[in-house]
Amino acid sequence: MESRWRKAKMSLGLNLCVYVPRTLEGDDSPNTGSSTAALVSPVASSSSTATSANTTPTAASSAEQGNGKVNAGAGALMPTTPTPTSAGLRLSKSGSKSFKKTCAICLTTMKPGQGHALFTAECSHTFHFHCISANVKHGSSSCPVCRIKWKELPFRGPLPAELPQVNARINPVNGYQNGGHMAILRPLPRARSSGRLHHLAALLPDTDPSSFNDDEPLELAGEATEDPQQGSLRTVEIKTYPEFTEVPETTSERNFTVLIHLKAPLAQHLQSPSNLGDGNGPSTTRAPVDLITVLDVSGSMAGTKLALLKRAMGFVIQNLGASDRLSVIAFSSSARRLFPLRRMTESGRQQSLLAVNSLTSNGGTNIAEGLRKGSKVIEERQAKNPVCSIILLSDGQDTYTISPTAGVNKGAPEYCALLPSTNGNQQVPVHVFGFGADHDSVSLHSISQTSGGTFSFIETEAAIQDAFAQCIGGLLSVVAQGLHVKVESLHPDVHFGSIRSGSYSSRVSDDKKSGSIDVGDMYAEEERDFLVSVNVPPGYGETALLKVGCVYKDPLMKETVNMADVQVKISRPAFVSVQSVSIEVDRQKNRLHAAEVMAEARFSAERGDLANAVSLLEDCQRMIMGSASGQSGDRLCQALDAELKEMQDRMANRQRYEASGRAYVLSGLSSHSWQRATARGDSTDSASLIQAYQTSSMVDMLLRSQTMSRSPTPRQTPQMRHAKSFPARPQPR
Repeated sequence: MESRWRKAKMSLGLNLCVYVPRTLEGDDSPNTGSSTAALVSPVASSSSTATSANTTPTAASSAEQGNGKVNAGAGALMPTTPTPTSAGLRLSKSGSKSFKKTCAICLTTMKPGQGHALFTAECSHTFHFHCISANVKHGSSSCPVCRIKWKELPFRGPLPAELPQVNARINPVNGYQNGGHMAILRPLPRARSSGRLHHLAALLPDTDPSSFNDDEPLELAGEATEDPQQGSLRTVEIKTYPEFTEVPETTSERNFTVLIHLKAPLAQHLQSPSNLGDGNGPSTTRAPVDLITVLDVSGSMAGTKLALLKRAMGFVIQNLGASDRLSVIAFSSSARRLFPLRRMTESGRQQSLLAVNSLTSNGGTNIAEGLRKGSKVIEERQAKNPVCSIILLSDGQDTYTISPTAGVNKGAPEYCALLPSTNGNQQVPVHVFGFGADHDSVSLHSISQTSGGTFSFIETEAAIQDAFAQCIGGLLSVVAQGLHVKVESLHPDVHFGSIRSGSYSSRVSDDKKSGSIDVGDMYAEEERDFLVSVNVPPGYGETALLKVGCVYKDPLMKETVNMADVQVKISRPAFVSVQSVSIEVDRQKNRLHAAEVMAEARFSAERGDLANAVSLLEDCQRMIMGSASGQSGDRLCQALDAELKEMQDRMANRQRYEASGRAYVLSGLSSHSWQRATARGDSTDSASLIQAYQTSSMVDMLLRSQTMSRSPTPRQTPQMRHAKSFPARPQPR
């Protein structure tokens, strides 16, 4: 066979030393790894190692050929070019019991004899051959661990199109191909060669199809049934708090505040034929997710940033369940879909890890194109999971802005048209992460604000995985969708003034007798607070002011839930000696006031008046800590106090504000206006005071991330910590 192969090589005119392995036939299983065919140059100064886990008697008994030597039990015969200076392909001893490493790409153990070929590069780092060959095929020419540029490149599959008279076609990234030969390619020097980068660029044509309707079908699962013991616990809770419980009977109030408090139920425990979780936690059935991540891989992401982004994406992939689907868009000067919406089964995870780890950084920053393709994946998908979201990360300024505008709100008009179109009341949120000191926080914040998502500021490179973990901890626990609150007057003389709902859309009817708030999705255990202003007429005995109700969709049971109305009444005694303000109402007034002051301080800072910005924040600090809830030791007030102090420090000078102050303030505004946790500063640290709105699911996912980051050994599933809630009064420690 060898002589025929040499004849074929000569007839094709290949300027390579080519050898065909002796064990190609009879094994095309994806789990057993094909034997390795080595293609090496006769001018090698250093060598790489390819180790096959399959051993054959033929290979083990073969004699030396040229200068290439074969260790006993190492696999198929692997000759090197007969050159005195060439070290050839050194094969590791697969029989060594002490050999045990982890592949840096797929994060699984590498051990000879387990049916996978191994590849040791010239920098001494070892990987699964199918992992590293896929990594190189999709554009990487350097070590994923130490980033050293390689002289010898492993390839799997067809030979590159650059080689003469050889037809090659590179498919889109849908996982590595189980068939085909594995090889190490080191092209001979060519006088007219334009370099390795050109060679690799030829392997990466724009392969995105014209339509993104190729998403993987959803899992066919049986209908979930409600656990009778959990039925009463899975509904949204409604509570109301009047500013004062008593108002003198002859007194009228023109601006009386009522707090509407909503709390989402716990994660649902349902009886279902299939578990939608990842198998690492309790048997909690949840609504599956369609997640699209849009990742910046521009030149500024090179080095540690890209490595940590890949690690963070690996964490996301490993924590998605088999019914969840993921698609990844990578953008630099242009955008490319790495793979369509794919279910995160075991094979789906492995293929996704390979695709993500093949990313390389270069070019400019085209956020608009990345967002456009992410939206296209959502709009053109054939099947739809109940929950859908986009995660967008960027570390730079958009170098391809559509139509830049001036002022502090620049960016909003440009990206609005690129967001996914809404389907009825179902809005697809874009959760945005600004990475480092150079990102365009104003534009990124506008994207999140317009879409109903959050904006997080990742200040340090090491915090990216925790930021992602907190976000997906929420996305994987959605228990209510399209939640709509309605309020109606119960007294002919009671009229609504305003509804303070932060970033949530609210409206008051023309006759001032009713109003509504569109809340959207709620994660398990999330809380929402809204302040409604009404007038109070004189009355006797008791006055019924208004009633509150809500309706939403249960994403798992696929049912519409109508909650019973809750009435708000106050007592009307003849005299009231002391009126005690509600701590709950006072706390939420402080939150909304702080958010308004943060916005005012940011406007002052953008105009260059940092001194006024700091003064505004200081005044707000004093007001909050002097209020009834502040004096009671309320935890939300303590968190607001710490956050306002941190903002003052980040506005100390123009340089500090530009580097981190602006992004920190915008992330805080996003958090308080949506009443949802965002990452900023040390907010994901368990010792931080600034942890408002975290739920148990978020805290649990954060603990998983931090446990994995601290320990390289396989981790145990951590115990869930309680959500960070804010009681009206200090709790005993």
